[in-house]
Amino acid sequence: MTEQPNANSAQPPAAGDDRLGPRPLDRPAVDPAQEAVFGRPRGVDGAFDKLYTPAINGKGNLDLAPPTPESLAEAFRRPPGAEGVVLERPREATGEQPAPEDPLWTDTRDPWRDPAAGAVLAGPAMPAEEEEKPRKRPSGALLSLPEVLFGRRVQPKALALLGVVALLVGAVGGLVGWWIADTGSALTGSATISEAEAAKERPPGSIADIAKRVSPAVVSLEVFKPGADSGEQGSGVMIDPQGYILTNEHVVTTAVADSSVKITAIFNDGTRTEAKIVGSDQKTDLAVVKVNVTNPVVMQIGKSADLQVGDAVIAVGSPLALQNSVTSGIVSALDRPITAGGDSGEPPVTYEAIQTDAAINHGNSGGALVDATGALVGINSSIRSSSADGGSIGIGFAIPSDYAMKIAKALIKDGKVVHADIGINASSTVAGSSTMGAQVKNVEPNGPAAAAGIKEGDVITKIGDRLVRDSAELTVAVRNHDVGEVVPVQLARAGAVLVVDVTLGSD
Repeated sequence: MTEQPNANSAQPPAAGDDRLGPRPLDRPAVDPAQEAVFGRPRGVDGAFDKLYTPAINGKGNLDLAPPTPESLAEAFRRPPGAEGVVLERPREATGEQPAPEDPLWTDTRDPWRDPAAGAVLAGPAMPAEEEEKPRKRPSGALLSLPEVLFGRRVQPKALALLGVVALLVGAVGGLVGWWIADTGSALTGSATISEAEAAKERPPGSIADIAKRVSPAVVSLEVFKPGADSGEQGSGVMIDPQGYILTNEHVVTTAVADSSVKITAIFNDGTRTEAKIVGSDQKTDLAVVKVNVTNPVVMQIGKSADLQVGDAVIAVGSPLALQNSVTSGIVSALDRPITAGGDSGEPPVTYEAIQTDAAINHGNSGGALVDATGALVGINSSIRSSSADGGSIGIGFAIPSDYAMKIAKALIKDGKVVHADIGINASSTVAGSSTMGAQVKNVEPNGPAAAAGIKEGDVITKIGDRLVRDSAELTVAVRNHDVGEVVPVQLARAGAVLVVDVTLGSD
């Protein structure tokens, strides 16, 4: 049996043949994943340049690029008529030097017009005119002092005149020095003083603006008896164009008791006129007088109920007979029960006051307390003082305008005022008591309190909505109501709290 040669093995060369046979073909196995990545595209069996050619009908597998937009084609195509012209590459890319350009100026006769010509300095266009030099005055011979005096080179008259001039200069200098030494010293002399103009900006609402508007409506009142050496002095506020002036009762009290006592009203402009008493009320320390004047400046009335602690206020009056004085401050407290007066046998006065730190002194009584708008919010009435002469220490009191105008209207209408009364006498409870209030000392028979069942020893702690902490607050709380009004009264009796209704009577 003969052995067949392997197709993959090399064939031995035939005898007489000098060429070798083909080498065996080795085809290793191919990974399918790598074949998918690195293999020939689908449909290509030979070289890679044998790609698909698109079908004429556009149904081939190769996607064609969209046509060039007309705007880009128009911008980058060859110009019309140059479709067959080969575009020249820029000289910068080929390295060729550009052809030299003709010079801008070739006329060598005028180099000043050649931009490439170098700068050349030359002489001026026209020669400067020679200035004529001043001629020097020939100098004479210099003389020495002996030659001047003894050399007979100078005339004697000239020497004498020179001596006289020297003596005069020395005399004048001596006189000036003597005058300076006699009239001046090291601490005196001329001074340069810088003066500033006075402040002119006074905006509306400033103290200066309010004082200017309010002062004409505040008058000074002089109360004196004809023939007497002294009298009383205070202030008043014009509240009505008919000439009604509101003031304190203690300012005109001597005129109320004695009809021969005269009251003089002094206005801001110095006008003096006689005033007549319209009515007075000792219990509220208010009075109204009237003057016969035409077209007076009237105070604008504000609402004291709108005040708050800390509001700015201004006091206007005539303290210590100093007319038209203005002081400013703030509202220190509101609804302050005050008991004042009681001198010379007169009963004390109790009222609910506005406390202020605006400086108030004797003579301010009856004057105006105005707010930041210039409206009347109180009638200055009394002060607290620690000094013997009763000077201001910043604690002054004014009757609220709401209450003062109510009393003033009653005085102008009837000449008197009727107040509500509860019909008891009371005193403040002593320190250490279990209940703070006004303790009933005695009850008026058949009075309003007796009819309501109030007994001696009861401690009243509340009148209506107003707390009562002492006898002054009891008086103020009762007077805030009208005659005939029924008010609830809270009181403490034997450790129990009772409330009774009291129909207020008249004083």
